[in-house]
Amino acid sequence: MIINTIRELTNVPTGVDVNQGWTDRDKALEMAYWVAEKGVVFIEQPMPANSLDDNAWLTERSPIPTIGDEAVQRLGDIHRAKGVYSGINIKLMKCTGMREAHKMIEFARSLDLKVMLGCMTETSCAITAAAQLAPAVDWADLDGALLISNDVFDGMQIKEGKIMIPERPGIGIDIS
Repeated sequence: MIINTIRELTNVPTGVDVNQGWTDRDKALEMAYWVAEKGVVFIEQPMPANSLDDNAWLTERSPIPTIGDEAVQRLGDIHRAKGVYSGINIKLMKCTGMREAHKMIEFARSLDLKVMLGCMTETSCAITAAAQLAPAVDWADLDGALLISNDVFDGMQIKEGKIMIPERPGIGIDIS
């Protein structure tokens, strides 16, 4: 498995995004313990988003936090996450932008949920906007701009695992 290869190279904290791929909850629990032993710190969307009972069962027994992603896209979805996941993943492109993302962070925190800030494959403009919220979350996975070759923006950078926002007006982007 790829996690073994990663661990041969580094021990940095990492999460796994299962993308709803585990469908058997007993096997999912077995995998949760296995990845935890490999130093994984959270599991993103372990089981299908519509399998609320199975996700809740797994979260209750998992040695590491489970994070709802596909199951939690907008502010109105968060109330269903309590008791089903340990936390939520917020993506600007899914939640409509920074204002709703900020409200989602506050509401999740009021429910004692962990918060992850994620992205999709998008430009540095959107990634840099999302990075403004990073100090308020537990984990930030903002590497989507690294996956495209036609990014016309220069913005947030990741240096030694830290988010660096440029000292520029606004959100800090520039057109390259």
